[in-house]
Amino acid sequence: MTQIIFGTDGWRGRIAEDYTFDNVRRCAQGFASFLQDTGAAGKGVVIGYDQRFAAEHFAAAAAEVLAANGVPVWLTQSNTPTPAISYSVQARRAAGAINITASHNPPGDCGFKVRDDVGGAIPPDDLKRIEAAIPPAQGSGGAGGQGVKRMKLDDALSDGIVRLFDPAPDYIALLQKLVDIEPIKAAGYNVVVDCMWGNGAGWFPRLLAGGATRVHEVHNERNPIFPKMLRPEPIPPNVDDGLTYVGRLGADVAIITDGDADRVGLGDENGRFIDQLRVYGLLGYYFLEVRGERGPIVKTISTTKMLNKLGAIYNVPIYETGVGFKYIAPKMKEVDAMLGGEESGGYAFRGHAPDRDGILAGLYLLDMMVQTGKRPSELLDWLFAKVGPHYYDRIDTAFETARRGEVRARVQAARPERIAGLKVTDINTLDGFQFHMEDGGWLLIRFSGTEPIIRVYCETTHADRVQDILQDGLRIAGLK
Repeated sequence: MTQIIFGTDGWRGRIAEDYTFDNVRRCAQGFASFLQDTGAAGKGVVIGYDQRFAAEHFAAAAAEVLAANGVPVWLTQSNTPTPAISYSVQARRAAGAINITASHNPPGDCGFKVRDDVGGAIPPDDLKRIEAAIPPAQGSGGAGGQGVKRMKLDDALSDGIVRLFDPAPDYIALLQKLVDIEPIKAAGYNVVVDCMWGNGAGWFPRLLAGGATRVHEVHNERNPIFPKMLRPEPIPPNVDDGLTYVGRLGADVAIITDGDADRVGLGDENGRFIDQLRVYGLLGYYFLEVRGERGPIVKTISTTKMLNKLGAIYNVPIYETGVGFKYIAPKMKEVDAMLGGEESGGYAFRGHAPDRDGILAGLYLLDMMVQTGKRPSELLDWLFAKVGPHYYDRIDTAFETARRGEVRARVQAARPERIAGLKVTDINTLDGFQFHMEDGGWLLIRFSGTEPIIRVYCETTHADRVQDILQDGLRIAGLK
């Protein structure tokens, strides 16, 4: 029997192996039962999906279960960016959302994400309640499991308990409210958008049409094998092919959206990748200095200390959480945060659902260029002039699940005095094991919440020590 556990952001599995129609129906039944228990079922649920193999059919399967439980459903009429699904919860005043997506995972995976009544990630305690409500698997075939209800989609559509809808008008209205798009359209930029074969396709051309700015999309068709990349995650080497178009087309900037368009990557005018920690630093500087806004900033343990420096300069509080929007979203709501973000390249903004939005983040970065008159490389220099240069990298290592306890015990027992020659000043165990170093940098070792991977990350002010820090991290974990 497949045990369904919601990790960093939802449940993910290998299609046809553990990610099956029966198991998707079990998840949907668990969510329906949770909504019934909380008295929110009558408000309905938004369901959307990405471009992965059979995603639309998995979404339909989830809709059939909710309909059979008497939960009204708004089902997107086509693949839809995650942020548009999240905002649709607010626009429809729904109880939450189901999103069929594996985001940045490898091609063979799919996922099942749930959202709360403001479109944000559901907190860990409520995720445990949903997990507990998932019925046990049925021996073979059937409705999905013991206690899983199901209503044929055609019947649900005829009865009106499931309605197809287009989330674009509400979402576009929100984007136009949050950022002044007209100056971007008039700027005359040449913009490359790498859609990574995902849900971001078509959105920037639609939003920026009718002006002097030109948008060139690449990798904008549906292709669930995600050619020319390992996975639709906006980090090297997945971005390498897309960035070559900057030089080919003489572009001013590259905007990269991941498989479900909730994350953003950035390439400068020379086709060089600007890592996701630096992008979060840029977004923080943009809101504080360019827009003149104030408010708390929420960040995960795995993202940049540049935000801490900006917080001190501009006198705004910085809150640190564990990795994942299941921690960020509740904290954003609690403190009415201006920004929330994580190392993966996902950033959320006040005035929106407390969820990642790669499309809005891309628009904000373009607006930063417009408002400052600076190219991306110049923006980075401008940021470093304020907080000093910061350097980051990450190594992901697959591991055998049976070794998890051994690796954890090894790292937990580690007490290094120095890492890459830098004195260790503190250890933070909020999420994984983070070793703070004398330069203000850090090394983090933690297990992925979505895949059998150990991640080793670091940030430092010493460009020449990044790889040495990472290698010391691998040695601490017994991976080298």
